[in-house]
Amino acid sequence: MENSSNLENWIKKRYFTLQEKFKEGSFTFAEASETLYNLYRDSENQTKLVLSELKRAGYLKISKNPNDEREKIYQLVDIFKPSGALSREELTGILKTASDIIRTRVDYTFILLLLFYKAVSDQWEKQFQEKYEELAEEGLEQREAVREASQPYYHTFYLEEDLLWENLRKDPLKLSENLSKNLKKIAELNPEYKDIFLQFDFHTFTTNQENSAILNNLFELFSKYSFENISTDILGDAYEWILKYFAPTKAKEGEVYTPREVIRLMVEILDPQPQKSVYDPAAGSAGMLIIAYQYVREKYSKEKADTLFLYGQEQNGKTLALAKMNAILHGIKNITLIEGDTLLYPKFKTQDDIKKFDYVIANPPWNQKNLYDEDTLKKGEYWRERFPFGFPTRQSADWVWIQHMLASVKNESKVVVVIDTGAVSRGGREKAIRQKIVEKDLAESVILLPEKLFYNTGAPGLVIVFNKNKPEERKEKILLINASKEFVAGKPQNSLGKDNIKKIADIYRDFKEAENFSKIITFREVAEADYNLSPSRFVSVIEEEEYRPVEEITKELDEIEKERELVEEKVSKILKKI
Repeated sequence: MENSSNLENWIKKRYFTLQEKFKEGSFTFAEASETLYNLYRDSENQTKLVLSELKRAGYLKISKNPNDEREKIYQLVDIFKPSGALSREELTGILKTASDIIRTRVDYTFILLLLFYKAVSDQWEKQFQEKYEELAEEGLEQREAVREASQPYYHTFYLEEDLLWENLRKDPLKLSENLSKNLKKIAELNPEYKDIFLQFDFHTFTTNQENSAILNNLFELFSKYSFENISTDILGDAYEWILKYFAPTKAKEGEVYTPREVIRLMVEILDPQPQKSVYDPAAGSAGMLIIAYQYVREKYSKEKADTLFLYGQEQNGKTLALAKMNAILHGIKNITLIEGDTLLYPKFKTQDDIKKFDYVIANPPWNQKNLYDEDTLKKGEYWRERFPFGFPTRQSADWVWIQHMLASVKNESKVVVVIDTGAVSRGGREKAIRQKIVEKDLAESVILLPEKLFYNTGAPGLVIVFNKNKPEERKEKILLINASKEFVAGKPQNSLGKDNIKKIADIYRDFKEAENFSKIITFREVAEADYNLSPSRFVSVIEEEEYRPVEEITKELDEIEKERELVEEKVSKILKKI
């Protein structure tokens, strides 16, 4: 018998309908056709296709009617078994194939949207079938059970049957046109997610014949598999895999992908608790918020993680759409993501101020130039409340972002930001802002990261921790950590391993000094250093000398000498011939 995952979902649904109607009894084509027409408005040709596919899959027996040999009778066999869930490796393999199909010719976000569409469509079908069977068992009439099981409150995402993935396959020549129509309709049904679907126009995209072929290949690739039983962890990881896979290419175009292990370090330091709020003013694809959620789930439980309130703002509309899809595929519902320019128009606010959160975490754009000078910022909302320490020059907005984050956190809470190393050492107006923040005793720790962690720059980057409620023993002190050698070497990028993250996070939590790794400095030492908070200024990392046995070195020298003699001999022979 053919694996059920090879059956299209719309055919699976009709299998269940026929099974509900005829059980293990036999039926004629006319009876099947009438049943499917009444419920789905299927034509006779459509019914023939359904029966043919069920026979091919081994779920239908066909025999002659003993009363009329010219007529066939049909009987469903076996109970349909839901397809097994795709593994993480299998799904990654599918995405690698999809990536090969588009190469660099097509925006990778089309893969993300198709993955998202297929996943929510398959899961809608699963939720529909489960509810339908439950209602049928309770004795509800078939048509009423179908109508009720389709209601939006039984589904994590609202769809209608004609919008399901498999229905798009009925007319492959109009795939792009129908896909674009479906996306607009889904946006109407799910207004809170409309910016996901309105960012993509497949019809315009496929005016190019090559693009049209790519879309059809992608569509058929995803159509081969069922995502109805896949876990949100695997789906979410798959989505993240695509983001990471294309990160080097997108970095060249100015898009920033924060390595997930860097985020994990930041979240470990932040240590978010259940029933609290987390805010990211530069949300990107929502990685910071998603990993905060996962951290709470791992440390406490899924139920506790679901009590976390997640908020993010992102200026780029398409990136915001990716963030919303990312959150849904990770199974995260308690999240609010809004489009807008955070530094000028913060979207989270009260009647007379910006909203305050329990935790703030971000990787804002580093060294934004020529966008946010003093005059421009003063045209924005709540600038007095958000930028009390002053304005930097047009050369960098680093300390504008940091001030916004400090203004957005509650008085007993923390901010963790990853930023360019120059933010803690540059002079002029930035030094003046930095000095005021230090003197307010808000800076708690500065962590120097290794080089080559980020796709958009080889520079190391810094994690800065601000704490509005320092414990007494940490007051008027700052912990500097030089973690520049804490990495797992790789090509072309290095990464932070679990041991690296643990070592850094443990030193921060214990707030302690470690030789060649961390140092606690006082306000007096900060002032003497002209408010330069670079960890490398205070903490030297000594390279360990590598000692090798004399025998090993001697053997290597002997081999080199033999190679030299062979080369000389060959050269001598060549010269004699000349």
